Amino acid sequence: MFDNQVIHTEHRDVIHDCSYDYYGQRMATCSSDQTIKVWEQNEKGQWVVSSSWKAHSGSIWRLSWGHPEFGQILASASFDRTASVWEETVSDKPGPTSTSTKRWIRKTNLVDSRTSVTDVKFGPKTLGLVLATSSSDGTIRIYEAPDIMNLSQWTLQHDIPCKVPLSCISWNPSVFRLHAPMIAAGSDSTSNEPKVFIFEYSEYNRKWSKTETISSITDSVHDIAFAPNSGRSYHVLAVASKDVSIFNLKPIIDQTGCSRFEVVSAAQFNDHYCTVWRVTWNVTGTMLVSSGDDGYLRMWRMNYQKGWKCICSFKPDSNTQPTVDSPPVVNQSLSTAKFFKKGSNNTQIQQH
Repeated sequence: MFDNQVIHTEHRDVIHDCSYDYYGQRMATCSSDQTIKVWEQNEKGQWVVSSSWKAHSGSIWRLSWGHPEFGQILASASFDRTASVWEETVSDKPGPTSTSTKRWIRKTNLVDSRTSVTDVKFGPKTLGLVLATSSSDGTIRIYEAPDIMNLSQWTLQHDIPCKVPLSCISWNPSVFRLHAPMIAAGSDSTSNEPKVFIFEYSEYNRKWSKTETISSITDSVHDIAFAPNSGRSYHVLAVASKDVSIFNLKPIIDQTGCSRFEVVSAAQFNDHYCTVWRVTWNVTGTMLVSSGDDGYLRMWRMNYQKGWKCICSFKPDSNTQPTVDSPPVVNQSLSTAKFFKKGSNNTQIQQH
């Protein structure tokens, strides 16, 4: 059962990203109006703004929540060439009816990029408190907070040159003894070159190196997402471009002893019939949700034969229930992603 809930965000410009926290109980939105808004559900299940502030001097492209083990922290990426880390603080007002006030404080401003910072992602908590950014100058930068009790101190650990403008990045959340840290990056450049790259960290060499290029994706990439690993011996990567693409990355060892991947195309769908802007996985990595300029959310699931199929499509600005394979109605004004909340309700975000 899907209950449709409309949220009037009161952002004054285009909303570029909407991100839920680890538990799906809080939500953050960012916009070209240079503000970030944090939302919480009240006792009636309605989303209300708990905090709103001007965060940057340019459009804010992406947001990322840190793992709650490190506290309530949020990272943002902006056109103003910076990425910021924010921490929520709680202060008690003295008095007979003392109340708690929540405020988000900028703990650091990362200014190494020479151009727009296009994406920002906290790494898996098993790596500690690390943060990766991508920029249109073609560089991935990885920062680490050496002391999680002092979030004002971040060190630049790695510069990873990619030689093409980058639009999005994704950490592989499956970091185990046999899986080295991995990052996938996508490019929105206008060239006819490959647009998806896989980087892996070598503990022996203490550096990141490109281990794979997915040559079949030559159209602009707008989003990229590794699936959580629920016991697979390979990795699954979703790519949002003009289509929805799903790849299996099977680790192999070549003759030189270096780690490589056999890239297998698991699925490619053009059901949106237009640009796809966002892809996101459920917690088990068995279901994918995509959103596009047709105004539809489409849900994909793998069957027992390891084949992917669209199981549901949903138009957020409609009061109808989700349908399977419903024909798209193109709405060019819907250029931002709309995600399913963790749970049974669907939330529609409207800009006012």
